[in-house]
Amino acid sequence: MRTLYLCYFGIREPLVQSQVLPYLREIKRDGIEINLLTFEPDLGRRWTKQELDEMRLKLAADGISWFYLPYHKQPSLPATLYDIFAGARMASRLIRTHGIEVLHARSHIAAAMAFFAKRLSGALLIFDIRGFMPEEYTDAGIWPAGGYLYRLTKAAERRLLGAADGFVVLTERAREILFHGDSPTDPLGRPVEVIPCCVDLKRFSAADAVSREEVRRELNVTERRVFVYVGALGGWYLTDEMADFLALAHERDRRAFSLVLTQSPPEMMTRRMQARGLAETDYLVRRVDPRLIPRYLKAADVTLSFIKPCYSKLSSSPTKIAEYLASGLPVICNAGIGDLDQVIEEDGVGVLIRELNEEAYLRALSAIEVLEHDAELAERCRASAQARFDLETVGGARYRRLYHHLNGSATLGEGSN
Repeated sequence: MRTLYLCYFGIREPLVQSQVLPYLREIKRDGIEINLLTFEPDLGRRWTKQELDEMRLKLAADGISWFYLPYHKQPSLPATLYDIFAGARMASRLIRTHGIEVLHARSHIAAAMAFFAKRLSGALLIFDIRGFMPEEYTDAGIWPAGGYLYRLTKAAERRLLGAADGFVVLTERAREILFHGDSPTDPLGRPVEVIPCCVDLKRFSAADAVSREEVRRELNVTERRVFVYVGALGGWYLTDEMADFLALAHERDRRAFSLVLTQSPPEMMTRRMQARGLAETDYLVRRVDPRLIPRYLKAADVTLSFIKPCYSKLSSSPTKIAEYLASGLPVICNAGIGDLDQVIEEDGVGVLIRELNEEAYLRALSAIEVLEHDAELAERCRASAQARFDLETVGGARYRRLYHHLNGSATLGEGSN
């Protein structure tokens, strides 16, 4: 089979490097020919011809043929509509010139491109639903609830769901909501795969080359109890609530140290820590290359995830949780996010916060202290990551199974190569 993966991000984006490309390498293991279309911000300013050629050759060495178009940002709706039709036109051309049989669309905007290209060509369409996009924009306060952009996107979503030949969702809860059950197919018999955000566990095994003590010395936290948060700040991420929790952890335990690794502006967190009376020696907020996350997690004792518990987040699978567990670390997170309640409680790998207040935070801190005394905790966390979030045996296997289903071949069981 030949597939065209449509992604409305630039190739250098951390999300593409950590999620999209690893999945594509897994899909091609069964001989599926991979073509990738991305949308590059500031194409003329950020890229030289030499850099474009080098990236194309680098991806070709991985068996991925790369194509790109410029990304347009403003004005928002007209720019997005322009990119949708430009993407559909490019996809249609690639179908003709490269014999593309499957259009694999990452999220709603890419699916809109694939929708038009499918109508012109008859290619199969995989709708890789990365979240409840209309609800995400309203829950984040970007769109007004029930506004014209929300209604327009919901109408488009219904058309995309009707046109697709197969689906990917991130959580079991999303499958239940969209397809009314836990069947491997939707009511029309189209395949549905639940594929959470997975990680390459070998990256975390490789971090064992450096010792925990060495990383803690580098960060000057050898005598500290380190709480770590990895990821964005603001929006859906409850930065104020996390700062409140950390301030309470510091008040409760003078050895506490807060390490925040983010691609967001560091001052979004530092000013909150200062406002809560924490000394500069008690925390570090740092921008970090995503490739170095496994190394920094070596210094951690406890990890955190605070995400707004709203309807759209029922479809969410935070990559940070897979990274934490792969590092053998327990998680403190708030309830109501995707399938995490089940993961945390069934696997015994952390503590759920069911209310965002001081009393609940104190209970969580007490519970995590008890859990940390469990000698099997680290191994249990790694086993949970292996069973639920492994790039090869979970993510890759399920993607390949979906392609085999579409191709009319025998399905692959999880763990098959």
